[in-house]
Amino acid sequence: MWIRFCCSSSLDQWNVGLLEYSEDGTLNQGSITPIIDGGTEGFKGNARVIMPGLTACIECNLDLFPKQINFPLCTLAETPRLPQHCIEYIKLIVWTNEKPFGADVSIDGDDPQHIQWIFEQASARAQLYGILGVTYRLTQGVIKHIIPAVASTNAVIAAMCAAEVIKVITFCYKPMNNYTIFNDSQGIYTYTFEAEKKDDCPSCSQKPVIIKCELNLTLQEFIDSIKEDERLQLKSPGLTTMVDNKNKTLYIPNIPSLEKATKINLTKSLQELKLTYGQVINVTDSISPKPIMLVLQQS
Repeated sequence: MWIRFCCSSSLDQWNVGLLEYSEDGTLNQGSITPIIDGGTEGFKGNARVIMPGLTACIECNLDLFPKQINFPLCTLAETPRLPQHCIEYIKLIVWTNEKPFGADVSIDGDDPQHIQWIFEQASARAQLYGILGVTYRLTQGVIKHIIPAVASTNAVIAAMCAAEVIKVITFCYKPMNNYTIFNDSQGIYTYTFEAEKKDDCPSCSQKPVIIKCELNLTLQEFIDSIKEDERLQLKSPGLTTMVDNKNKTLYIPNIPSLEKATKINLTKSLQELKLTYGQVINVTDSISPKPIMLVLQQS
């Protein structure tokens, strides 16, 4: 069994692409690659176990992600209350007006001189309004959108994820079902709940269509065959896939520049295009707002 340990909140479509379905649409559970995911921000963290195709994936849970914080400009200019307000004001207003390092120089969060200048200006503004807490480190964090890390929180979430890895590998106990939150900003609080899988999730709820064919077909012949397939009812399909872990555009008919660049593939066989049985091909067409997944199978 493969287990994918993920410390980011990016959608892992690679694992979803490994799923195999029978002709009646039943998921082959032996093709599932579990994902153990964890993340922290300050004194808060979360851990989860994702069984692609069975439980909620990261795409299903995007509503749980916090939105990027933006401060109203009127607050920054007229009534700042936080040290972050002072830093943002210097970043958005004062830097643009004074151009301290030249007219064409934008803020570089990795340049100590830029951070130091913003820190000094923000400190002066904070002193004017009686606001405490403007530091060089906070200034750098606001400019670079750095998420604060706390060692104790990282240790707790890492331990949770490690425990779930052991459970999934050894089957010694049922794995987490399926999302745990942790907060120790004011005491310790943790809660586990089952995040529900979305029936219309564009990532994990889309079942691929099995296409039986021979690999000696040319791409044009393959396109003609899927256009005749009553299950798909395609009009002008565009095809992309993954080859050697890289996105490969097979043919795009509706964009002139791409059509011209990929037209040469139409006369090549599927084998020449490095396609194999079990290959997932993503199809876009005007008849469907979502991509359609095809899986090649020997006829």
